[in-house]
Amino acid sequence: MAGMESWIAETVKHPDLVVQSRTDHSVHLCHRFQETEKFGDKWLCVVIKYKPDDAFIITAYLTDKIKTGTVIWHKPQ
Repeated sequence: MAGMESWIAETVKHPDLVVQSRTDHSVHLCHRFQETEKFGDKWLCVVIKYKPDDAFIITAYLTDKIKTGTVIWHKPQ
């Protein structure tokens, strides 16, 4: 994900879809569609852990599919 820091920040600020993790309800998966020449069209998924007084990014990765779970928010069409 080196060099994709701005994509990660944009995904956290303006996701297309946010899904709650099926295994840990304090974890949200923020998805944003990215069109890239290098990797093709992919979803960027930023995994965020929320605590009562803090939040932090666990990981980020490119994927072909949105992960399953309870949809918390989606961008209006």
